[in-house]
Amino acid sequence: MRFNGKTVVVTGAASGIGRATAIAFAAEGATVYAADIDAAGLAATVSASNGKVVTAHCDVTRCEDIKALMDRAGTETGGIDCVFNNAGAGGDRAPIDEIEPEGWDRTMDLLLRSVAFGIRYAVPHMIGRKGASFVNTSSVAAVGPGYSPTAYAVAKAGVLHLTKVAAADLAKHQIRVNAVQPGFINTNIFTASLDMPAELEAQAKGAIAAMSQQAQPVARGGQPDDIAQAVLFLASEAAGFVTGTSLIVDGGITIGPRHSWDPNMPGLFDALQQMADSGKPA
Repeated sequence: MRFNGKTVVVTGAASGIGRATAIAFAAEGATVYAADIDAAGLAATVSASNGKVVTAHCDVTRCEDIKALMDRAGTETGGIDCVFNNAGAGGDRAPIDEIEPEGWDRTMDLLLRSVAFGIRYAVPHMIGRKGASFVNTSSVAAVGPGYSPTAYAVAKAGVLHLTKVAAADLAKHQIRVNAVQPGFINTNIFTASLDMPAELEAQAKGAIAAMSQQAQPVARGGQPDDIAQAVLFLASEAAGFVTGTSLIVDGGITIGPRHSWDPNMPGLFDALQQMADSGKPA
């Protein structure tokens, strides 16, 4: 097993991508510290796992919680081999001309500062650990508008740059730092912020999956395990020569406009050619 004897910390492990990744690491032999603010969700993660999963309460907007999590994992197991900085939510949904400072700061604390201090407080427990690495959750929202609310997109773009500069800072310790950029994945990250009843949330997730299926070359909704497998690759020895970069896992949604991959959708030059052909004498 790829992570036998390794200690892995996963934040946001009570649901979605975090849960799938915690379960996947544990299945490959790791001792996983699964952290979240949702105790019931963490219990469900443990129940779904066939490996060693230790739960920990951690509000990643509180730096003291992050430090306590890393200190606990490092002290109890002798060190940390991998941290998956994943905890997050949709953040403030207001556009830039309406958002208030409190909503902006709350989103940055949750999605960007939490990653920075996840790195900061884990590093002392990772120095000297062969193959030690971080994987940070960014998003396709980091590449441009249209994928998420503004503050979320800016924070996730920050995660990408933080990943690069952290990789440079930590090269002296031979600690790798990479990011994963999920596309539209069938989780509750945006529906949870809307306080939907459970039955409507299920419908909303189905609608998101159906829309994403039509919006990308890979004609199915993305699943948490799609991201989990990418994270495990980046954390493994197979990615030992990979640092300071990101892996986009999005079903191809960011590769280009629909006409570039859908033969049934004419592009600009197709339309111009049709116009030219229609003007030619029979």
